[in-house]
Amino acid sequence: MNIPENYQDLLKDDTKAYLFLATIMADGTPQVTPVWFSAEENYILINTAAGRIKDHNMQARPHVAMVIQDPNDPYRYMQIRGKIAERTTEGAVAHIHALSQKYMGKDWNIPAGEERVIFKISIDKVSGH
Repeated sequence: MNIPENYQDLLKDDTKAYLFLATIMADGTPQVTPVWFSAEENYILINTAAGRIKDHNMQARPHVAMVIQDPNDPYRYMQIRGKIAERTTEGAVAHIHALSQKYMGKDWNIPAGEERVIFKISIDKVSGH
């Protein structure tokens, strides 16, 4: 993984760190959302409902920035820049349940008719403090 050793703890499930995802709106302005996440090889995986603002933004403009903040030290964080490598519905329901178990200790309550999607984001540049 492209993550320096001294920041890899932020990716572990037991850390329960949040990721702040920055996407670009159609008018060029930024939009930021705190999200649950998981990491896989050289990718960050986030899960959202189809049709949300971040879903539209990442489909139209695939470059994103992310910050993962240490929940135990707000002055310690890792910044990642990347690009959407894949958008899929395959495995998205199982993924949101796994994320909900990680952060809340129970399965996610998916509203009727809601379609879940996973965004697989490349880790292109990492910096931190």
